[in-house]
Amino acid sequence: MSRLASTIEAILYLKAQPLSIAEIAEAAACDRDSAEEGLLELMADYAHRDSALEIVETPNGHGLQLREAFQHLVQIMVPADLGIGELRTLAAVAIKGPIAQTDLVDLRGSGAYQHVQELVLQGFVRKRRQSDGRSYWIQVTDKFHQYFQLNQLPQSFEKLKNKQE
Repeated sequence: MSRLASTIEAILYLKAQPLSIAEIAEAAACDRDSAEEGLLELMADYAHRDSALEIVETPNGHGLQLREAFQHLVQIMVPADLGIGELRTLAAVAIKGPIAQTDLVDLRGSGAYQHVQELVLQGFVRKRRQSDGRSYWIQVTDKFHQYFQLNQLPQSFEKLKNKQE
């Protein structure tokens, strides 16, 4: 495997979410055509080896993920300890995010403050102070994308999410 293909593999692994060809090219410090060639080489390499990982193309770009046959290990090795309320709050952030914490509380009730605190501790969301300093922006993290494997959901979910925005 070429150095560029290995670099692209590292980028996809570290980013932990799908990237467009342009984003891959920028991160790899190469032109778009070279990035496409390196990605194709990497995809061919993964297709021919018996690996737990695979390169997938999603509506948001290309990503490195665990093959379906190994998904059961995620829940065993990295179990999420989330209650129903926290899961609902996480779903609201995933669909509407980034969302102002005040809007999230309006949507989910005052329990959302505790839910967000727990979701931050578990690494599924991050808080960022708004520029006016009065509230926080809440958004999902790379861990969220890795754990829930959203790029495997049907296209209808992506369309629903885009309608919400």
